[in-house]
Amino acid sequence: MNNRFNWRRWIGRIAIPNLMNYVVGAMAVVFVVQMLIPRVNLYGMLMLTRSGLMRGELWRLVTFAFLPPNSSVMWIVFSLYFYWMIGSALESAWGSSRFTLFYLVGMLGSIISAWLVGYSDNTYLNLSLFLAYAVLNPNHQFMIFFLLPVKVKYLAILDVALYTVAFITGSWATRITIIFSLLNLILFLGGDFINTFRKEARYFETRRNFKKAMRGR
Repeated sequence: MNNRFNWRRWIGRIAIPNLMNYVVGAMAVVFVVQMLIPRVNLYGMLMLTRSGLMRGELWRLVTFAFLPPNSSVMWIVFSLYFYWMIGSALESAWGSSRFTLFYLVGMLGSIISAWLVGYSDNTYLNLSLFLAYAVLNPNHQFMIFFLLPVKVKYLAILDVALYTVAFITGSWATRITIIFSLLNLILFLGGDFINTFRKEARYFETRRNFKKAMRGR
């Protein structure tokens, strides 16, 4: 009898096919309810807070992931479509099991962060999806404001730069939030990120040397 623990089989059991359909659908429902019945303060009931967890409001461990971005009606459709697109692309590339685990580890990081600093939301969780997508599809182009084509890798580099500055200049609460909320990215794609940045650095160095050589002719 083989008593060895089968990690692949265990991970396969936690797979949630089409996970982003549920996440984005829940975001849309929360946004509509909050817009139509603002006195309910649904956002406040669903966000992840240490004080709420200590009151026994354990649903917050899950529902914080369903908070929609703070967008206007005009932008909410675009935002939700964007999250659905990148999440579905990751699931297609990795399979449902790995993507579900990636998302759950991201949620766990946010939960740890909330317990340590008192509050966390899904901002960094959503950011981790985008950065993971950028690693897998660095040359894919997005149309900024539907007019300006920009490669995903440049947007990702900008995001990383901004959050690096926030990490360096921010409080310890900010640093803890960034580290734990991006735990899934560090565990799953840390090496890929380093290799991507090294590749881009070599590319820019080669271009700079080429321009110098051309000017020296």
